Amino acid sequence: MLDVGQLDAWYGKAQILYGVSLQVGEGECVALMGRNGAGKSTTMKSIMGLVARRAGQVTWQGQDISALPAYRISRLGLGFVPEDRRIFTDLTVRENLEVGRQPPRTGAPHWEEARVFALFPNLAAMPDRPGGRMSGGEQQMLTIARTLMGNPHLILLDEPSEGVAPLIVEQMAQMIVTLKREGLSILLSEQNLHFARLVSDRAVVLEKGQVRYADSMEALMQNEQVQRTYLSV
Repeated sequence: MLDVGQLDAWYGKAQILYGVSLQVGEGECVALMGRNGAGKSTTMKSIMGLVARRAGQVTWQGQDISALPAYRISRLGLGFVPEDRRIFTDLTVRENLEVGRQPPRTGAPHWEEARVFALFPNLAAMPDRPGGRMSGGEQQMLTIARTLMGNPHLILLDEPSEGVAPLIVEQMAQMIVTLKREGLSILLSEQNLHFARLVSDRAVVLEKGQVRYADSMEALMQNEQVQRTYLSV
């Protein structure tokens, strides 16, 4: 569904990505892994058209979207869950969900408020709570739920397990497995190897903006040298 080829990206004059290539298939979860500063978030923002200067090709369902603005990419069925959440703190849970609503898409799971609340019982218990009065883990859930309300074919999840309680991390893992069963494709930026192993089919490892390793998640778990070289702190 998603094919990224030789992606370069810059912030000002500083080049961050160097020829990043990856693919995500239908109903697949691909983990984009690496240490802080490896280029994971920049890769996602570049795919979504949120980096001003970039080169290379991003193909979505056979269509070249490399030059499209972010709002048009979103309308094609790609949803982005940023690391910093970006919820509307003055709006309630229900109002945040409504902001993300888009029309149903052919071939994509259809999400309504009731389905989202079934997936996230924590949110169902606080539909009228302002976003600013929620814990970090609850805000993370709300950001994902709001993205699902756009009925995407694929979501890009940037560090969903970072800074949240272990119990919430386990709930996140169960949520991702459920989304895969629904046929949703996922590109997951993650440092937590245990979390990535629970939910991912394949792994792409970045270091200094370059792909250093790409294989099945099972193969990565058996490759201690790659783990030590590119993933250990």
